[in-house]
Amino acid sequence: MSYRPRFPSPDRRGVLRGSLAVSAALALPAVGSAAPAFALSGRPRAAWGVQVGDVTSSSALVWVRSDRPARMIVETSATESFRRARTWHGPLVGSGTDFTGTTPLYGLPPGEQVHYRVTLVDPHDPRRTGEPVHGTFRTAPARRRDGVRFLWSGDIAGQGWGINPDIGGYAVYDEMRRLDPDFFLCSGDNIYADGVIEPSVKLPDGRVWRNVTTEEKSKVAETLAEYRGNFRYNLLDHNLREFNAQVPSIVQWDDHEVRNNWYPGQILDDTRYTEKNVDVLAARSMRAFREYFPVSTLHASSGEGRMHRVVRHGPLLDVFVLDMRSFRNANSPGRQPDDTTGILGAEQLRWLKNELSRSRAVWKVIAADMPLGLVVTDGATDFEAVAQGDPGAPLGRELQIAELLRYIKHRRITGTVWLTADVHYTSAQHYEPERAAFKDFAPFWEFVSGPLAAGQFQANELDSTFGPDRVFVRAPDRANVSPMESPQYFGEVDIDGDSGELTVRLRAQGGSVLFSKVLQPGRVGQ
Repeated sequence: MSYRPRFPSPDRRGVLRGSLAVSAALALPAVGSAAPAFALSGRPRAAWGVQVGDVTSSSALVWVRSDRPARMIVETSATESFRRARTWHGPLVGSGTDFTGTTPLYGLPPGEQVHYRVTLVDPHDPRRTGEPVHGTFRTAPARRRDGVRFLWSGDIAGQGWGINPDIGGYAVYDEMRRLDPDFFLCSGDNIYADGVIEPSVKLPDGRVWRNVTTEEKSKVAETLAEYRGNFRYNLLDHNLREFNAQVPSIVQWDDHEVRNNWYPGQILDDTRYTEKNVDVLAARSMRAFREYFPVSTLHASSGEGRMHRVVRHGPLLDVFVLDMRSFRNANSPGRQPDDTTGILGAEQLRWLKNELSRSRAVWKVIAADMPLGLVVTDGATDFEAVAQGDPGAPLGRELQIAELLRYIKHRRITGTVWLTADVHYTSAQHYEPERAAFKDFAPFWEFVSGPLAAGQFQANELDSTFGPDRVFVRAPDRANVSPMESPQYFGEVDIDGDSGELTVRLRAQGGSVLFSKVLQPGRVGQ
């Protein structure tokens, strides 16, 4: 059976000082050594930091990891002093969730800064409490005029480029944190479970890249413990922990959370794996993903157990988070004339249509973990994404996307913008029916960013079925360019509360804006 998942303002800076003092207790281990083991004497510690996910105008999910069994207690307040704090009693965390826990917050004030602190309590002695770990976030606005600004990217610790202390670790996260966005959209490949992190790698120019290493990153992930270790690896980086304490996230997955180019029902022909059934690997990865990220539809209280969801961020923005991995059909040449499964599955496609029709937001960001018109191959004959290199009428997975685009046009759904990562460069594509083989859709934009901490690759070819025009691209001329050789990429979306205009900026690490595009509200196509 195929796998189907079930399961800043000064105040803001001030509160982070307390958070960083605590997180400093988890220093990077020496290169070539394993992550330090936790001693069970003393009080519970939350040295992996805190996270907040899927923030709306009234709700959020707070995450923490303990070093031992503990009760999770969250306090929230409008001020750093925590006067008149509200207390939330979270779960008892233990080995069943790798000592991680998530507490949902409800009834929060819209459009406000929320300060929070997480305290871990010894379940056998309530007097024994750990040092509180602090964080802060902004709830989504209730008023349109407040505007929204967020960042997006993806692809972390890929191609063997891990946490390098010589360049300050994942320094791009510090740059993104300083931009103080309302939230961060991670478009997938949060880990590379199939990517080994070696202690050092020699670069083409003779320099040596050094990695922080751990036992779980010394081989491809197969067991639940190894998948958990992959998610923990990134949290060894102080930049990421500090970012998580300040910027809430909306997270989705793609292939490398399990292994490269996977699809449900796949049986591996890869000597690195003793477990050949990808459905088994995917289930283990999904469990670890659920443990390490605060995702509303994966939280036990939701009763849903799925990745795809809508995160509503006030009157200006709805984010439609897709799962283009769990329900797809097998990778193939993609020339079939009839394909109801496609890349989303029939049920998710119906869900997406219904949610787009219901949305009253000015802008509807479709967060896709793979691009639409870029040709992404899987071996010599098969294709990994939607496009399959045939410039004619839709075939294979393109049929499902054509159905969706037709629906958006005929229902006159305005303000759709596609954001993705995956291909390890940054670009902007405009899709136009006059250039396309399939013409029954309204024009739209697709913006690509990433990687955040991975190798960069050459630009993919375009498939003209939906008429993409590559308006901008920044990509290297060779494969797997390291983060030491080229800046990493992320995107910024800024929605003006007065005009409703949406501005997309494609950014490079170091502060430069490579490309900018302003879109007007209220249009079916741009």
